Formats: sequence, C-alpha cells, structure tokens
Amino acid sequence: MCSTCSSGGAVPCQRQTTIGTAHSSHSAIQQISSSWNHGVMRSARQSGQRGSRVKGSSATTGLAVARFGGIVAAMNRRVLTGLIVAAGAWLAPLAPAWGGEIQGRVLIAGDVPAPRKVPVTIDNYVCGTEKLAGDLVVSKDREVRNVVVWLENPPAGAPSSPPATPAQMDQKECVFAPRVMIVPAPGTVEFLNSDRLLHNLHSSPKDNNPFNRTQPKGRTIPIAFEKPEILRIDCDLHSWMRAWVVVARHPFYALTDAQGRFKLDNLPPGRYTVHLWHETLGQASRTLTVGDGPTQLTVDLRAR
Repeated sequence: MCSTCSSGGAVPCQRQTTIGTAHSSHSAIQQISSSWNHGVMRSARQSGQRGSRVKGSSATTGLAVARFGGIVAAMNRRVLTGLIVAAGAWLAPLAPAWGGEIQGRVLIAGDVPAPRKVPVTIDNYVCGTEKLAGDLVVSKDREVRNVVVWLENPPAGAPSSPPATPAQMDQKECVFAPRVMIVPAPGTVEFLNSDRLLHNLHSSPKDNNPFNRTQPKGRTIPIAFEKPEILRIDCDLHSWMRAWVVVARHPFYALTDAQGRFKLDNLPPGRYTVHLWHETLGQASRTLTVGDGPTQLTVDLRAR
C-alpha cells in the first residue's frame, strides 16, 4: 500500500530535475536558433554574391543582404518564440502543482515486541525449518514497517497515473516479497514463483474477483484488480505465507519503510484526514493542516 508512494525522496529533487531539464531545453533552443540563423545568413550572402555578379554593384549587393537579413531577423524571432512556447508546454507537466507535503513516521506504542517465529514442517529443503511471521516488523527504535497510509479526502482534480508496467510480487524461499504492495485501481500484479516447488495463490476479496491458482516454479500469473480494496493473499500449501495487495482509489497512498517513514506530497494547502492501516496493529486516523511546505506527523499505534 506511495504509493506509492513509498516514502523517501524530497520535493526539491523534482524541482531540480525540472530546472535542469528547462536549462537543457533552453540550450537546445539556442543551438537550433544559432544553426538556423547561420544557415539562412549564409544563403543570404550567397544570394548577394549572385546578385553582385548579375548587377555588377556592391551597393546593390549590400542592400539585398540587408533586406534579407531583416527578413531573417523577423523570421528568427517568430521561430524562436514558437520554440520557447512549445518547450514551455512540454515542460509544464514536469513541475509539481503544489508544494505541500506530509512527512510522517509511525511508531509502536510501548515496548518493542520480540519477532514472532513460525515452525516449518513441509518442504524444508526450500523453506527451511522456521520463518519470521512477518506480520509485525518493528525496529529497535519502535518504528513500524508496512503501514499503509492514505488521504481520506484527496485534493480535487488529483491526477491518476497507473504504472506503464504491472507490479510484481514474487515467492522466494516460501515468503511473499514484498509482503505489502500498493497498486492503482485498475491495476495488475504479476505473481512470480522463484522457488523450485509448487505454490498456490488464494484470495477471497469482497469487491474484486476471487482467485485460487496453483503455481509451479517459473510460471508468471497476472491478476487484474479493478476496484479499490485491501486484499489478503495466502498460499494454501504453506500456511505461514501471506501477503496484501492494496488497490488504491487515488494517487495519495504511501507505505512506511524500515524506519517507519512515509511521505504524501504534491498537496495544495488545506486540511486533510490521514488514514493508517496495519495488518496487526489495526487502523487509525489523524487530521492536520498542510501549508505550502512540509508538515510533520508522528503516529503511535498500539498492539491489540
């Protein structure tokens, strides 16, 4: 579930990219303009030389070149203006529309729990003898990983930008990787199997189509998700294997990293409600006001 957005990065990087691109485009325009002007003026000189031979007058030649140069200057200004306008139209979508952002951190309230381990009694030659449950990943500083964060009230007119290629979730050493994934609605996930044994993909969603597919090594199974929902994925052959696909209804979703951090950016100033979901710690909401810049948010979730 940032998004996306996943946290990291900073808005200034986007602005630097845009500025750098604009500088490169301006240089390109200058090069095009200079080359075009040089070529036309060379043609003018050649025309003037031909005129000199025909009329036998250097004054006539100079007048012809001057007139032609005036035409060149006028045409050059029009062409350069057109290039600048076109470049501006091309670069405009690269600039962030708004400068507001929520920089957040999710912590667990109280003591840090010991990682829970699950015994493995099948396919030990690939799966090993035990696995970390993976349903609650907390750092020594109480930072919680894999918390899904989204805006309950996204800004009006927010663009939707489905990825050009499907997301991928693999099964490696009898563990889904990644455990939690955010995809847009509609979106597609390609499920992979890198293990040299048989796995199974099983889910019973409420709003999307259910599926129950066996998957041998090396086979890719694409599954499309049409409607926003949080789906649980299980492998019936290995009971500890579990994953979550979060089908997002808008772009303002994020997933906390190993330090419990997330970021929701490109926000206009306003008041927003942030919703948090975790498979073990449950759900929470916070309302805050965002200005034209970073706004900090720290949320403590308590183990149930």
